[in-house]
Amino acid sequence: MKKGKIRVLLVDQLYNLAAGLLYAVSICYFAKGADFAPGGLSGLALIFNHLWKLPIGITTLVLNIPLILLSIRFVGRAFFCKTVVSMLWCTLFQDVLFANQAGYGGNPLLAALFAGITWGSALALLYMRGSSSGGTDFLTMSIKKLHPHLSVGVVTGSIDLIVILLGWGVFGSVDAVLYGLVTTAVTSLVIDKLMYGSSAGKMLTIITTKGQEIADEISRECERGSTMVKAVGTYTGTERQMLLCVCARPQVYRIRMAAYRIDPGCMVMVTETGEVYGEGFLDHSKTASYL
Repeated sequence: MKKGKIRVLLVDQLYNLAAGLLYAVSICYFAKGADFAPGGLSGLALIFNHLWKLPIGITTLVLNIPLILLSIRFVGRAFFCKTVVSMLWCTLFQDVLFANQAGYGGNPLLAALFAGITWGSALALLYMRGSSSGGTDFLTMSIKKLHPHLSVGVVTGSIDLIVILLGWGVFGSVDAVLYGLVTTAVTSLVIDKLMYGSSAGKMLTIITTKGQEIADEISRECERGSTMVKAVGTYTGTERQMLLCVCARPQVYRIRMAAYRIDPGCMVMVTETGEVYGEGFLDHSKTASYL
């Protein structure tokens, strides 16, 4: 047990190391070098850096403090602790490794595209380990707890748009807004491609001979329930179990890996769900009043 926990901790830090580097490259090299602000608190920190030369990493960390205090009771202890560690890694890379590095001076559109690729990759790595970069992740999770009828995509998109529009006045060009929008769009696309996720949700169908063991592992790993149905393979006649598990975007990778840990030969199908009603997702009784 102790060795297992140490291994998990080491893997978490390796992911944090890679994510922190990619995060810093996105914000401090591409976005800062091309004079535009992507969405979120990092974009806001870039604006403050442009105006008053404030360090990007520390500024982002300070901006996170009120959101941490607001959302600490909603996000869960494990997610909160992991996110704080990830934020410190990102701050370290931004304000130490990239503090005096010259930003990208080439084509701004290429800068926006690669900022989105590196930022999306960084966030995907963090989500895979049950962590995040903080910022609007804290805010959207809190809002979803209080108002489950709201779309995560709408909430995060609205926040990002406000920050991106601020860049118009600060950087003195409408191009700053367009580049910020490009980065945000590419970031979302990269996260979706890397994690098979979406703002609405995903359903995993797992065909296995070890249904209960996989269900227990999913519950332990993600605190997510499953539905098990008896099934028979028509070609072999072998009795199997079919697990149905609906989850949020950051959990898809972890659930898939949990299934393969128990049964490397299982079949996993990932499908998109437009809307999910039930415990842990949308509450039909609350959303009905908005129709």
